[in-house]
Amino acid sequence: MLSFVQSYIENIKQVLSRINPQEIVDIIGALEKCHERGGRIFVMGNGGSAATASHMANDLAVGLKLRGIRQFDVESLGDNVAVCTAIANDTGYENIFSLQLEGRLKKKDLLIGISCSGNSPNIVKAVDYANSLGVTVVGLTGFDGGQLKQKADHTFHVATEKGDYGVVEDLHMMVDHVIFSYYQQLKSSSELADAG
Repeated sequence: MLSFVQSYIENIKQVLSRINPQEIVDIIGALEKCHERGGRIFVMGNGGSAATASHMANDLAVGLKLRGIRQFDVESLGDNVAVCTAIANDTGYENIFSLQLEGRLKKKDLLIGISCSGNSPNIVKAVDYANSLGVTVVGLTGFDGGQLKQKADHTFHVATEKGDYGVVEDLHMMVDHVIFSYYQQLKSSSELADAG
């Protein structure tokens, strides 16, 4: 048991050492540009990635607002169970995100797709719709990146063996916390400067 835990942690360290920090910097830049344009941020994912999307929406929309740091307008597209299941039941699961975006997504907005494989049909369909409108797309991917890595304007890619969901999802969650912590330290730095 101990050897397995040590092996998992070692794998995380190795994958983390290959991460390109500039990818997170670029995502923060995309968030800032969307905020400056007065756009909305839509986040989507399936399964564990849906939980990450929900967590990200909470941190960016509520966490930063309550601390007086930034007021992002964020929606996690998987959070309304009634909407998702109605669309899935009536038209097919592949439409649960794109149908929510139709008529609502504007060019000034930002779409964040989270998918370990990068090939989830509902994610890809929503990204294709965003691309058709010229909307900026951020993709959080794993394995070989799949279609999402190819179609997104900015990506955070966790290169792993296919099926290594745990490590990919761990590092996708890290991205959210790095971004949240970045904004927290910005406020702290500003407060220190004001006090000086």
